[in-house]
Amino acid sequence: MTIAVSTAGLSPALAEKAHLKPLAFHDLADWAADDHGAAFQAFRRSCEALLAKQPELRPAQSLSGNLIAICRKALAESALSGAKARRFFETHFRPFEIIPKTGEGFLTGYYEPEFKGSREPSAQYKIPLLDRPDDLVTLAKGETLPGLDPELQAARKTAKGYEPYPDRAAIEEGALGKKAKPVVYVREPGEAFIIHVQGSARIRLEDGTIIRVAYAGRNGRPYTSIGKLLVRRGEMTLEEMTLEKLMGWLRDHPTEARALMRRNQSYIFFREAAELAPEQGPIGGAGIPLTPGRSLAVDRNLWSYGLPFWLEGQLPFSLDQAEPLARLMIAQDTGSAILGPARGDFFFGSGHEAGTRAGLLRHTTRFVVLRPHPVP
Repeated sequence: MTIAVSTAGLSPALAEKAHLKPLAFHDLADWAADDHGAAFQAFRRSCEALLAKQPELRPAQSLSGNLIAICRKALAESALSGAKARRFFETHFRPFEIIPKTGEGFLTGYYEPEFKGSREPSAQYKIPLLDRPDDLVTLAKGETLPGLDPELQAARKTAKGYEPYPDRAAIEEGALGKKAKPVVYVREPGEAFIIHVQGSARIRLEDGTIIRVAYAGRNGRPYTSIGKLLVRRGEMTLEEMTLEKLMGWLRDHPTEARALMRRNQSYIFFREAAELAPEQGPIGGAGIPLTPGRSLAVDRNLWSYGLPFWLEGQLPFSLDQAEPLARLMIAQDTGSAILGPARGDFFFGSGHEAGTRAGLLRHTTRFVVLRPHPVP
């Protein structure tokens, strides 16, 4: 089958991995039924940061001039809803289905967990979330350092030069010494691990106060999914896997769980995000608070933040119940496991219910990118 594709303006990395098939908006299932006003507000929030040149937490592909021009148009509007918001996207963007050259579109979910914790260690709270060490050097996309594996995305600065940063096992065994101070303590290694995977958390202290922790860096080592490892070992099937089952297994098998979690060499550092209001979402890779149901994590090596993506698939409620997914989302985050042109992570929000739904989402999904159309 011959696919009509567009390559204009594509980065070499993206052109190598996917075809983009031009569509019309009427080709998008239930396009007119979506809440375009909610999508516009999320897009406008991205535009505020983009035009202010606010630093990205995890830098992505550079912006196109067309997207910047559209952002200026968006900021000239205080609020758009309904048909007006829909027409804004239809006027300023053109839809292209993303057709990976290998595999197919795949969507997972993530959330901001909430766990009990303490600012001081105790018999109950003894697992630290560490702050960013001063000797951690984060490498920009495509940057390398002499003598280091080019696959590493961070390094340790020493008096003699640079070396690979310690992996998870070494850090947990004390390799950083006093270079990384605890931000807060939680109860279980499994809780800390989930916070590492999600990249943020709400921590409820003994007095009821909630503090927020946000991503502050990583050791640059490769990410490995322990859920996939459990499935390969036959502990549970992929269809049975939920966040509750995973947490339960880690809790019930402490010795095996420790070894399993260390198979994931990646280690995340945090900071206290005191600037966030309780009603705001956590900070994403773009450096702005995420919006539940509208913020999408994408492969930052292929896409820029602020791009709208239309998704078609299923949103599960349980292992055997789901609702149709037909939604416009905005690229505002990224993740170590989010790799590929049609690979995304759907932000569900904060707390237990959001976590339950996030853990159920691992579905084949149709990805359509809305590419900026030149502003007259």
